[in-house]
Amino acid sequence: MHRAAVSAHDLLMPGVEIIDPRALYAAITDAIAAEPDPRNGRAIAVREMARVKNAANALLAEAFKERPLEARALTRTQSYLTDGLVTVAFDLARNHFHPLPNPTESERLSVLAVGGYGRAEMAPHSDVDLLFLTPWKVTPWAESVIETMLYMLWDLKLKVGHSSRTVRDCIRLGREDITIRTALLESRFIAGEQRLARELDDALWNELFRNSGPEFIEAKLKERAERHRRQGGQRYVLEPNVKEGKGGLRDLQTLYWIGKYLNRVSDPAGLVTAGLFTQEEFDTFNRAENFLWAVRGHLHYICKRPMDQLTFDLQVEVASRMGYHDSGGRRAVEVFMQDYFRHATRVGELTRVFLTQLEARHAKPEAALIGMFRRKKKVLPIFRVVQGRIDIADTRKFLADKLNLLRVFEEALRTGYLIHPNIMRIIAANLHLIDDDMRDDPEAQRIFLDLMLKHGNPERALRRMNELGVLGAFIPEFEPIVAMMQFNVYHHFTVDEHIIQCISTLAQIERGELVEELPLTSGILKEGVSRRVIYVALLLHDIGKGRPEDHSILGAQIARRVAPRLGLNEEECETVEWLVRYHLLMSDMAQKRDIGDPRTVRDFAKAVKTRKRLDLLTVLTVCDIRGVGPGTWNNWKAQLIRQLYQQTAEALDGGLENVNRERRENEAKRMLREALPDWDARDLRTELGRHYAPYWQGLMTDTQATFARMLRDLPDNEIRIDLHPDPARDATRACFALADHPGIFSRLAGALALVGANVVDARTYTSKDGYATAVFWVQDSDGHPYEVTRLPRLSQMIDKTLKGQVLPRAALADRDKVKKREREFRFPTHITFDNEGSEIYTIIEVDTRDRPGLLYDLTRTLAANNIYIASAVIATFGAQVVDAFYVKDMFGLKLHQKNRQDALEKKLRQAIVEGAERAQA
Repeated sequence: MHRAAVSAHDLLMPGVEIIDPRALYAAITDAIAAEPDPRNGRAIAVREMARVKNAANALLAEAFKERPLEARALTRTQSYLTDGLVTVAFDLARNHFHPLPNPTESERLSVLAVGGYGRAEMAPHSDVDLLFLTPWKVTPWAESVIETMLYMLWDLKLKVGHSSRTVRDCIRLGREDITIRTALLESRFIAGEQRLARELDDALWNELFRNSGPEFIEAKLKERAERHRRQGGQRYVLEPNVKEGKGGLRDLQTLYWIGKYLNRVSDPAGLVTAGLFTQEEFDTFNRAENFLWAVRGHLHYICKRPMDQLTFDLQVEVASRMGYHDSGGRRAVEVFMQDYFRHATRVGELTRVFLTQLEARHAKPEAALIGMFRRKKKVLPIFRVVQGRIDIADTRKFLADKLNLLRVFEEALRTGYLIHPNIMRIIAANLHLIDDDMRDDPEAQRIFLDLMLKHGNPERALRRMNELGVLGAFIPEFEPIVAMMQFNVYHHFTVDEHIIQCISTLAQIERGELVEELPLTSGILKEGVSRRVIYVALLLHDIGKGRPEDHSILGAQIARRVAPRLGLNEEECETVEWLVRYHLLMSDMAQKRDIGDPRTVRDFAKAVKTRKRLDLLTVLTVCDIRGVGPGTWNNWKAQLIRQLYQQTAEALDGGLENVNRERRENEAKRMLREALPDWDARDLRTELGRHYAPYWQGLMTDTQATFARMLRDLPDNEIRIDLHPDPARDATRACFALADHPGIFSRLAGALALVGANVVDARTYTSKDGYATAVFWVQDSDGHPYEVTRLPRLSQMIDKTLKGQVLPRAALADRDKVKKREREFRFPTHITFDNEGSEIYTIIEVDTRDRPGLLYDLTRTLAANNIYIASAVIATFGAQVVDAFYVKDMFGLKLHQKNRQDALEKKLRQAIVEGAERAQA
């Protein structure tokens, strides 16, 4: 018998409690001996091994539940168990099922673990990669042993990957294939002929690994870059891959592989001896590795299968298993994910330091020659350029002036050079030098502002400063939001990365790269705004996140302290504070209110007060929305922001009294006359006289012209539908004209939900002569305009719904489900009644979790309570939605009485709860 090759030290529990290979082997051979039919031998072996395996796995799962952070012990114990099973299967196959009394020299056989199993790092459902090593070509006996052994392991439900090779095969294939070479680098003897395993080891190090270091490094780095590209190239994706993602386990393994390949170290600790890491950096490596393995272990246990993607629904359970709790207004899952991203960031720092050390040792001479012919920018005397990176000649001199900790980032931007990891190491080790004296130093303030304002690509410096901890040290109030995750599907980035993305967008606009996409903002910046104010406001706009209080109010209080420390004067500080306090105002007004209502524009103009603030707030709003993530900014939002900006600018320039219903109505009628030049005077007079004032304020002229044609000679029993792509709003416009009756809005919303059309905006008006004109803007589930090819089905469904042939509530039951990955998001329902935001309507705002049938449930409830809906503004933020309804009661009055509001709120909440229960069922 062979002992398991993993040491019994550092296991999650004593090895003998996990598996005793000798005892198991003896029990199996005794049971087989007692069995009269020899054909049942393998089944008996599998039965006994399965009993031990299942018992051990149950013990392991329980032990890890009790000690959920002891990941290294888990991976070693899992490997220890696997070693025992592989050893027993091998000895049974070799000694019992295929005994060979006098084996020849060619019938030697060795079993090696390779890959992650070779490193003795196994998660609960990891693959078992085996290499069967023979001196020459595989003999029939060896083939039989291997086959029998593999069938036993497969019957044990182990996922076994295997190869049978000679030593020469391994060398030849390792030369050709970098993946095979990497697996061989981690080969570990398990059972059989140890001498054969040593022959392979010597051949690998003497013939294959020696002198091929630079080639291996290049291949591994290329592989890493490709892997990151596949994973989205971003460390802060909110559902990271623990194994393959940026800053994940594979990045740490790559460092170890390269270090081992070049220095023949036996374990990661050898990287310190080899001079590739300091002891402190290796401790960071260890902590990150243990944390990531713990996460991976819990993922495997939760899913009962191999799982490396930390999806939203799994994040909650992993956080709970790892002992995280809700605290300080933040959910346990958010605290856990902040730790995750901080570890991922440190893995990135380690990688940079490590790779540059290697580059210095293994730099290709031709690269240095190319560098000689390039024009070099001169750096300050304290610095020097090493392999195209800024380095320092004298650490003591560098640290003698602590401003150098900031100056190096300015120098990197000014010259275009990267920063050498030597300096990164020194900065990370000396963050304590960034103290109050330095923060109050005018020169430090100048350097920091210049980093944002002077060189055209501030995000590069800010991201590097953030990763090294400089940003959090220079602005201590920034530190809590570093790697802070917001647990919702709307935000694609952590808070700090979102801020850097916003600043990156602003710099792009300034460089003239987004003129076509963002003409309004590009124009504002070209005309000129205070750059100091807008950059500092963007840097601080979300600094108040992660506390129980409103982050805009808290952020404004923080900005009041921080802005003077960044060298801004009193007026600039005041403007920054106002921008941070109201950074959501324009977005909320544009997306959650009817900007066709003059009251909306007047209220917004009163809040903004000056054109200067309007310009700054518009730029901040656009950068903020774009910085949320890919696809968040679209034509729809662009059109809303542009419309609100233009109307507010007119109000501020021409006086608020000019923003009134009468003026709007007269202007709208004049434009409609021009849009219908071929109409006779009588028809035109009918059309212009049949609508109430809100109709003229709330719709664009082309939509009013469409309704004019639809209403012309419309019989009472006919429904007219016009479906028209509206690319300017990234949506399809659906217009309906029909005789008015109660609940019309609700039925239309139900029909649209049934054909998978998401309503992003809606207006409905009743004419003086009793017709309903309803218009919805709809998108598909991916946020694109609803396809024209699907419009005939939409028409049929609307027709059936309005005629009562289809009942939306029953028909929606099957498709009104919440996606599994979004179920863990918490969106407490808020319902508010606003009688000030509109002159003639009460605005009911419902903020809750989104789902396909929600709008139908809400509008049906309103209709059942005799509430007339004039318009609905729908703002969706990932899995959260804010529906604002402009309503009147059956007598055409606002809902002023508190008891009526309370009764209606109760019914709306009931409709939301019942709908949510159906969706979860």
